[in-house]
Amino acid sequence: MTAGLEHNKDLLQQAVALLASGSQVDIRNWIHSLYPAETAYVLESIELEDRAKIWAVIPANVMSEILVKVNVSVGASLLKMTDRKDLIAATEHLGSDGMLDLLHVLPEPLLSQVLESIGMHKRQYFEKALAYDEHTAGSLMSQDVLVIRADVSLDVVSRYLRLRGQLPQATDSLIVVDRNERYQGLLHINRLLTADPHSKVETVMDTRTTGLSFRMSSRDVATLFERLRLLSAPVLDDNGKVVGRITLDSVIGLIRHEADHSLMSMAGLQEDQDIFEPVVDSAKRRALWLGVNLLTALLASAVIDLFETTIQQIVILAVLMPIVASMGGIAGSQTLTLVVRGLALRQISGINSGKLLNKEVLVGLVNGLIWAVVVSCVAGIWFDNFHIGILLGTAMIINLVCAATAGVLIPVALDKMGIDPALAGGVLLTTVTDVVGFMAFLGLATLFLL
Repeated sequence: MTAGLEHNKDLLQQAVALLASGSQVDIRNWIHSLYPAETAYVLESIELEDRAKIWAVIPANVMSEILVKVNVSVGASLLKMTDRKDLIAATEHLGSDGMLDLLHVLPEPLLSQVLESIGMHKRQYFEKALAYDEHTAGSLMSQDVLVIRADVSLDVVSRYLRLRGQLPQATDSLIVVDRNERYQGLLHINRLLTADPHSKVETVMDTRTTGLSFRMSSRDVATLFERLRLLSAPVLDDNGKVVGRITLDSVIGLIRHEADHSLMSMAGLQEDQDIFEPVVDSAKRRALWLGVNLLTALLASAVIDLFETTIQQIVILAVLMPIVASMGGIAGSQTLTLVVRGLALRQISGINSGKLLNKEVLVGLVNGLIWAVVVSCVAGIWFDNFHIGILLGTAMIINLVCAATAGVLIPVALDKMGIDPALAGGVLLTTVTDVVGFMAFLGLATLFLL
């Protein structure tokens, strides 16, 4: 990992140095020495003006490979700099999987123009692939599959593979079908190489691995690959016929995408964010989320305003009340993160969510009692007023229990409503912990100190 990060750092330093020198020849020679993935990293890490200088020296036959490796926002900026004839010509050098990846990121009308430039047979192939719903197994799969029959010998299979000349990328097994192309099982390559060549496929194939429905959610596909340690899996239609194959490469890309999505969503950002996009575009992306946070902050302020008289008479409350809200926010975030991860891995459902809620409430209660004693003593000694300390500790217990409850219920409810809990959960949780924390502390102070 460290070596990879250092390599990326070196690439960026080289790019900055070459761009500063201004020599297009040096830039071209350097770019031609890089892999497409390395060029993609450099393009994502530099400003728009420098990005244009590098993109100008990239050969047309490499452009398409780079476009499928950069994030969507950066890809969009590169497409604006690309001659459409060059892009269409570049697609001729792509394999079917690479071509499909490119088509997924092309906007209209460019997508239609590229499809029109290829032959009718290929166009139908790609249009069928693009028709599968996003975030399903169908959208992840490759249609480049190799199928064999169960009633032939391993020797026949070996001779067939030699005649074919090559295997689909990342092939660890061959898909076995019957006469009607319905899935029967898998013939692992190691069995093909080590078993008696006169054996029938049906006697050595693996029937334990079931095919995946093309409708299965991509998140469930990733979970299944991780749980069963799969390298590839066949994808089936509603009639059990093989329509494609998903490889570990696709799942790894999906996992990275989901991780980026979860991380960026916590801040109200998109996972395809271009870090060097124009200031106005960045401001527009973030303005809505800042507005939502402003509304929640105003709600918390309105609660404080209800106790204006109390705060005026006991000024030290204003010093201590952020402690309650802050502790509740941290405790709630811990629970929220745990639950969001559990929902993503399908570890949480209606079956066990009640037990999880009980457990998290108890955790909140235990931590609340522990830290209530600590903060009561600190506040009592600090302000020489142990009544204030006791009220502060009591409010903290209330807020930590409520934070734990909200940390479970909010993401579960959002997930049931089809709303991404990673995106909206944090804001709602912060609102709850702020409002409950201020209400509990100031309300108790009003009842017992005035």
